Amino acid sequence: MDLKEVRNIAREKLKGYCRVCPICNGVACAGEVPGMGGHLTGSSFKSNVEDLTKVKIRLKTIHNAKNPDLKFNFFGTQLEIPIISAPITGTAFNMGSALTEEQYISSVVNGSIDAGTIAMIGDSANPAFYEIGLEILKKVNGKGVGILKPKKNNLVIDSVKKAENINAIAAGMDIDGAGLITMALQGAPVSPKPVDELREITSSTNLPFILKGIMTKEEAILAVEAGAKAIVVSNHGGRVLDHTESTAKALPEIVEAVKGKIMILVDGGIRSGIDVFKMIALGADAVLIGRPVIFGAYGGSSEGVSLIIENMKNQLLQTMILTGAKDLSSINKSMISIEW
Repeated sequence: MDLKEVRNIAREKLKGYCRVCPICNGVACAGEVPGMGGHLTGSSFKSNVEDLTKVKIRLKTIHNAKNPDLKFNFFGTQLEIPIISAPITGTAFNMGSALTEEQYISSVVNGSIDAGTIAMIGDSANPAFYEIGLEILKKVNGKGVGILKPKKNNLVIDSVKKAENINAIAAGMDIDGAGLITMALQGAPVSPKPVDELREITSSTNLPFILKGIMTKEEAILAVEAGAKAIVVSNHGGRVLDHTESTAKALPEIVEAVKGKIMILVDGGIRSGIDVFKMIALGADAVLIGRPVIFGAYGGSSEGVSLIIENMKNQLLQTMILTGAKDLSSINKSMISIEW
């Protein structure tokens, strides 16, 4: 199996839900929520991709970075690459019925591990989906992360305890899920969270807690105050609010405010290992990828997911060789230029 075959199979299985475009930029699927597109005009989804194209790589070849080290330490677990599969649930609701929820999550969790990294499993309006994810993580000795929607605190805390029970690496909250249309359609009550409610959650567990959906320096500072150990700079793939700033544009200000105080992850529009490099150069510690993993799972199950991630790994390695980055900590803003 190769990447072309994976994409062709994914295109067939996702027919009517996703076109698996040559460039996954949110143009063809704008407004398709439920589905794979961005909210309303799709501006947020499109901006994520467009703004990353405006970050340019500065080629450098007079150096000794011949064998770059891509390893990333994620709360004591060493990953071979700074790429983590994002939490995605509700395959039948958003992507058709070619894969069951269990088949999709199993493909992502196992394919990610095969590629030297981990996956996050998600929550949804249907609590059974989170339970399915936990069972799959349990089979790999908890090597993954459970991410919850911002439901009532007692429900979130209970779900975090379940992640603890399977020895998950970390837990977290998709805090921008407070405005997710698909949750509202299915009658699941979600809401924003003030700092005191977040602190109640973070103090209830020994697991590192991640807040996903941070888009301003002010909220990054509040995440630190609330006791989170990591944030994900994310606008939920452009699926919850139209005309938001891209994650690439939001990232530098957040980095300036909280770098060194909290782990900084980012997602949104990342389609290649070159994009991974760009986000790290902008200050992220590592990235999450979503839609590419979906294509891998639908196109080739765990093998497809592994192929997608391995391809991105190879692109990142090549980019580091051609910029003089000997390891992840060597990647910095001097290796890019920005055209916005």
